[in-house]
Amino acid sequence: MIELVLLAGVALVVLAVVTVAVTMLKMVLWLVLLPLRLLLGVLLLPLLLVKAIVGGVLFVVVAPVMILAFVVAAFALFAAVAVPLLPLLFVAFLIWLVVRSTSSTTAIAR
Repeated sequence: MIELVLLAGVALVVLAVVTVAVTMLKMVLWLVLLPLRLLLGVLLLPLLLVKAIVGGVLFVVVAPVMILAFVVAAFALFAAVAVPLLPLLFVAFLIWLVVRSTSSTTAIAR
């Protein structure tokens, strides 16, 4: 039993060492690549602005089409659910007609 606890402790130590090593490697790579990231950020900023403008224009153009498509899809979904229920509604209507025609109560006018 002591061996298992010792093995678990060694595994935790190895995990901690690997975690520290990976963190140090990440920090070194981040520092080495920082000038490149800054340069690319400055060079790509105009492209990001163009992308935002084009995306906004496309949104204005495509939004009405998408709204229309969602309305048509909602109508199709409603029809797909309602059409199989039509025979049940017809049977319920027939039962209502039979029940309504057999009742002979008359309202007393005062």
